[in-house]
Amino acid sequence: MDHLVPAAPWLMALAGVISGVACLAAGRGVPWQARQMALLRSASILALAVAGGETLPRLVIGVALLLSAMVGTIGVRGSRSAPMCFHRAVVSLVLAICLWDTVAAQAAAPASVPAGAHDHGPAFTGVLSVLGIIGVIGVVLWTIVSERVIEPSSDRRTDTLLAVESWAMAAGVAVLCLAV
Repeated sequence: MDHLVPAAPWLMALAGVISGVACLAAGRGVPWQARQMALLRSASILALAVAGGETLPRLVIGVALLLSAMVGTIGVRGSRSAPMCFHRAVVSLVLAICLWDTVAAQAAAPASVPAGAHDHGPAFTGVLSVLGIIGVIGVVLWTIVSERVIEPSSDRRTDTLLAVESWAMAAGVAVLCLAV
């Protein structure tokens, strides 16, 4: 797995771009709330891959993802698109938690200890790590269950694009929280 870890930010960015493109290609099948979350998440993940391990971009991206998740649930209560928007909001929230966990792990590390070649990923200590792991498991389970539970729309193309987006989101969350 060590040879994959340095490529993790770019694998995560690829998953984010696929998710964003699939969401845009679905067009009117995706409400504006879910669309803004997918596009902001794609841009954030791409920016994260470019920025590397810097602390300030991770904090800013985490705040942007949190705000996007909050805006993404406006006005969807009781609508047919509520599960779709809620799923994307949970993904954005889990990504924010994982980003903040990596920042907290970096801040907690003693400055006198140099970073080694295999020092990747979160430290998996503390409440944020537990929430991040639970969130990743929840997102992946939601992705599996939603294909069986949520009633498909009349447009098969839109359903396929949304399934691609959903799996790309799940893959991006897993890569970010477990390897970055």
